Amino acid sequence: MSGQSRVAGPDEQVVRQAIHWLMRLRGSGDTELHKACEHWRGQSGDHELAWQRVQQLDRELGTGLKAMPGAGLVLDNARAGLQRRQALKLLSGMAVAGGALWLTRDITPWERLSADLATATGERRGLALADGSQLQLNTDTAVDIRFDSQQRLVELCRGEILVSSAIQAAPLRVRTRHGQLEAQAARFVLRQGKSASRLSVLQGSVALKPAGGLSTQLVQAGQSFDLSHDGIHPVRQLGMEAGAWVDGLIVGRDMRLADFLAEVSRYRHGRLACSEEIGDLRLSGVFRLDDTDKLLALLPQTLPVQLRYRTRWWVTVQART
Repeated sequence: MSGQSRVAGPDEQVVRQAIHWLMRLRGSGDTELHKACEHWRGQSGDHELAWQRVQQLDRELGTGLKAMPGAGLVLDNARAGLQRRQALKLLSGMAVAGGALWLTRDITPWERLSADLATATGERRGLALADGSQLQLNTDTAVDIRFDSQQRLVELCRGEILVSSAIQAAPLRVRTRHGQLEAQAARFVLRQGKSASRLSVLQGSVALKPAGGLSTQLVQAGQSFDLSHDGIHPVRQLGMEAGAWVDGLIVGRDMRLADFLAEVSRYRHGRLACSEEIGDLRLSGVFRLDDTDKLLALLPQTLPVQLRYRTRWWVTVQART
C-alpha cells in the first residue's frame, strides 16, 4: 500500500457527465435541458458533488470555459492536431485550478487531448503505422505510439482498437493499464474497461501478460480473454462479434438487451437507460451504428418495449404498456 492518499469523490464517468451538462447548458435557454440536468443532479450524491466541483472550477478560472476560443473549437483543434500544445496548456491549467477537488481518477476527462491519436464519441478512425501495421480506433478511444529502433509499442489509454500487426524483427507490443500483449502477423481487437481489458484474436496468435505477472497466455484465433490485475480469464461467450464496429456494425448473437443498449450508448451522447424488468430480453441481428436513433426505433418492432424520450439526449427503453 502506497503512502499517497486520494480525496474521495465521484469517479471519472460522473465527472465527464457533469462537464457534459455544463457545456450543454452554457448559454442555453432550453428549459427541458435545464430540467434534465436538475434530474441528473438529484439522482445521487456523487452527481451533485461532481456538478458543484465542476462549477467551482469554472468560477475559479474567472471567465471559465468561456475563456476558451470556444470549448468545442479547442476540442476540435486538439483532435485535428492543431494548436495542440496551447489546448493542452489551457486544460492543464484547469486541472491545476481544480486540483484534487475533482480529478478523482488516474485518467482525466481530458486524456484524449494528450494522446497521439484519439476519437470522439461516435467517431471511428483508421491509419497505417510506420512499420506497416494497421490500426483502427473505435469510439471514444485514445492511444499513444512509441516506435523507435528498440521497440514497437502502442499504448491503449482508453477505448478499443483493432490491430493488424506486421511482421518485423521485434514483435508489436500493445499495453493497457491491466498488462500488455505481443503479436507478430496477427489481427486482434483489444478493449480496455475499468476492471479488465478484453482481447479477441481474429487471426494468428497473441501472447498476453498481466501487469506485474510472470505467466504469459498464448491466445489463438477465435479465442477471447479478459486481462486484469489478478490474472487472465477466458471469455466463454461474447454475445456480439468482435471487430464488427470497424464496418459500423453491432452483430449480436443472443445478446441481453441491457448489454446491447450499453454497447449502443458508447456511440451516442447523453443518457441511454434500460428498465430493469426488460434487461434480460434477448436479441440477435446486424445493427448499423451510423444513426443510433434509427437503430433504437427498430427495437419496438421486434421486442415488447417502447422508447421514452425525456429529451433528445435522454432516452429510456422500457416495457411496452
